[in-house]
Amino acid sequence: MTSGVGDPVVTDATKGGGSDAARISEVKAWLAAQFESAGKDVPDFEYTPRSIAHLHNLATVSQAKSQAANIVANDFRQKAAEYRSQEFNETQKKSSFLVAMGDLSLRKTGVEEKRAKVHKESKTLLEYTRKAIARLTYLKRTLAQLEDDVAPCEAQMENWKTNLGVMASKERQYMQQYNNYKALLNRVGYTPEINHGVLVEMDEHRKDLEKKTKPILDTLRSYQDLPPDKALAALAIEDKKRQYAAAEKYFEDVLQTALATSD
Repeated sequence: MTSGVGDPVVTDATKGGGSDAARISEVKAWLAAQFESAGKDVPDFEYTPRSIAHLHNLATVSQAKSQAANIVANDFRQKAAEYRSQEFNETQKKSSFLVAMGDLSLRKTGVEEKRAKVHKESKTLLEYTRKAIARLTYLKRTLAQLEDDVAPCEAQMENWKTNLGVMASKERQYMQQYNNYKALLNRVGYTPEINHGVLVEMDEHRKDLEKKTKPILDTLRSYQDLPPDKALAALAIEDKKRQYAAAEKYFEDVLQTALATSD
C-alpha cells in the first residue's frame, strides 16, 4: 500500500501536533474512504506511531490533492457550463442569424419579384404614355387642321346653301316641265307601252318616208316652174297628189303596224 511512495519525513512538530487517537481516527477514515472507493475492505494491520505518522502524512497530502483536484474539477465544470452556455447562446445567435438570413433572403426575393413586376409595369405605362403622347400630338394637329378648314368649309356650306336654293328652283321648274310633257304626251296619245325600241323603229320609218317623200316634195317645189298651160299643170298636180296620198297612206300603215306591235 505504501510501495512507490517515499517514507514521509516525520518532524518533531508533527510528532508533537495532535493526539495519536485523533490521528488514528483520521487515518482510519481516510483508509476506509480509499478502500471503499476501490471496492475493497480495509485490511487489518497494526497501527504503530511510525505507520500512523506516515499514513497521516499521506492522508494529508491526498486530501490536499483531492481538494485541489476538486477545485480544478469544479473550475472545469464551471467553465464547461459557461462554455455550454456560451455555445448555446452562440447556437441561438447563429440560429437567429440563419433565420434572419433566410427571412432576408425571402424578403430579397420578394422585393426582386416586386421590383421586376414594377419595372415591367413601368415599361408598360411608359409605352402607353408614349402612345398617348403620339395620339395627343396627332389629335392636336388634326384639330389645328380642322380649325384651319372651318372658314373654307363655312364658305363651301354657304355656296351649297345657295346652290341648294337654285337646285330647288330647278327642281320645281323641271317638275313643271315634266308635268307639261306628260300632259302633252297624253294629248298625243302616248302610252307607256310605246317604249324606246318602238320609238327608234318609228324614227327609222320616218326617215324612210322622208326619203320616199323627198322626191314628191322636190316635185311640189318645182310647181313654180309649171308650164303656163293649165291643163298640163292640172294633170301634173293630180299626179303629185296621188303620189303624196300614197305616201301618207304608207306612213299611216307603218305607224299602225308599229303601234299594233307594241300592244
